[in-house]
Amino acid sequence: MPSALESPEGGEEDVLHYEEIEDDAVSPMDLSELLKEGTKESHDRAENTQFVKDFLKGRIKKELFKLATVALYFTYSALEEEMDHNKDNPVFAPLYFPVELHRREALAKDLKYFYGEEWKEKIQCSEATQQYVDRIHHVGQHEPELLVAHAYTRYMGDLSGGQVLKKVAQRALKLPSTEEGIKFYVFDNISNAQQFKQLYRARMNALDLDKNTKERIVEEANKAFRFNMQVFDELDKIGRSLAEEAQDGGFPVHDGKGDIRKCPYYADKLGTASPGCPFHAALGLARQPLVQLVLAACMAVAAGAAAWYIL
Repeated sequence: MPSALESPEGGEEDVLHYEEIEDDAVSPMDLSELLKEGTKESHDRAENTQFVKDFLKGRIKKELFKLATVALYFTYSALEEEMDHNKDNPVFAPLYFPVELHRREALAKDLKYFYGEEWKEKIQCSEATQQYVDRIHHVGQHEPELLVAHAYTRYMGDLSGGQVLKKVAQRALKLPSTEEGIKFYVFDNISNAQQFKQLYRARMNALDLDKNTKERIVEEANKAFRFNMQVFDELDKIGRSLAEEAQDGGFPVHDGKGDIRKCPYYADKLGTASPGCPFHAALGLARQPLVQLVLAACMAVAAGAAAWYIL
């Protein structure tokens, strides 16, 4: 999910780093350099959101990963719709690579894998994602030159740090080696990601833009980072509310996160469980004096039998 996050080439650890490869022909006033320098702070903040940190450590629940994929689907649907509308606009046309970059179709395959054939009826756009989507549509329809910022923060990140997240997700969620569920991260039509990124940056730098427009694009890229972080925060909150895992013995464990009242065991302790709850009924029955007497007698017989067997 993170955008414009760069990964070390051939690194062993699942960490993200901002790209540091230099090009001798690059000028400090080139758009690629302005974006790189102008979004470093936003990049650092995005990298340190709880959702991203947990993801990189493999602490990603399948249900949460599915919701993140849904958010990506709506985001890229909006972005690629506006890119298609502006494919002939000189302020964006040089960056139009539908065959190499577009992700909507790949995300549809991932959602079909996770939700089944009727996946479209099972997903909805979240509040934070909708705000991101609305901004992309506004830019595409009224300020198409700023589409550069959104394309940069998404696709360059997907080709860099996104490849780290692909490995983490596949390992943590035990996804198939055939890449079902993570098609989003697979760019079949890009044989060399590093060379493609260099080409993309060269195209960015060749755009006929004045200084003011370049500054606006950098500002918009920072907005894109903020929209991404809002989605991360939303996912993190959802993750904390997901049901607690159970211990091997079947008893629930509450880790201090989420709503404790949603757990039948703890709800009973708090006196908030539903009277019709089987767990609540079982505990209520166990409190009856006669039942407790029978249970005690059974325990005594079992203890005596065990002692006899040991002797």
